Amino acid sequence: MSEFVFKRYEIKYILTPEQYRAVLEDISPYMKMDKYGESTIQSLYYDTPDYLLIRRSIDKPEYKEKIRVRSYGIAKEDDKVYLEIKKKAFGVVFKRRISLPHKDAKEFFDGGLKDDKGQIGKELEYCRKFYKNLRPSMMILYDRTAYYQDGTDLRMTFDRNVRYRVDRLDLSSGLDGIHLLDNGKIMWEVKSSVDAFPLWLVKILSKHKLYKASFSKYGTAYMREILKKNTLEVEESV
Repeated sequence: MSEFVFKRYEIKYILTPEQYRAVLEDISPYMKMDKYGESTIQSLYYDTPDYLLIRRSIDKPEYKEKIRVRSYGIAKEDDKVYLEIKKKAFGVVFKRRISLPHKDAKEFFDGGLKDDKGQIGKELEYCRKFYKNLRPSMMILYDRTAYYQDGTDLRMTFDRNVRYRVDRLDLSSGLDGIHLLDNGKIMWEVKSSVDAFPLWLVKILSKHKLYKASFSKYGTAYMREILKKNTLEVEESV
């Protein structure tokens, strides 16, 4: 079982296809595609029956957390996946995760971890017991291209075809979903351990008139489902 810890600032931008192509060209002298290149990511979020975690997150508190299982592409029972707690406190993102077989990740929510927990495993166990009755609540999927800059911890990701599902909540159940961003828009995330951008990046943002966006994939999908449910209830009552 491997442990991974991330602490960084994550700034998001929503790009049109035209802006996406222009930004890719402008960052090319500075950024390289990372070892994962292009991948399709699945994030299966777990929540309480009354969606406590995402409801709290939408209220934008100073501290919030989410728990999820992530895979790169379809995950079979024995494939490695990531069991992860993502926290955000005062603008800083803390991501703590372990890798383990897909079948063990699913069983964790019913009976805990099988192997040596380690510090992150203990935190996951505490989260599971604290919230109680965590269950699959939403599948978020997207096609990602990731980049890094040599000699720094600056990373960038571009997420295309961002989509979600509220059924077939399993990492082995397909890569389809309902699209979240209209007109082929792309989510660009800039990630770094410091909250100051290099000058060349500031110039690119200014050139294309790009401003940071507050956008949660899980939160947006949850609100869309709530709106859909409310609309159906109104139509049925008429």
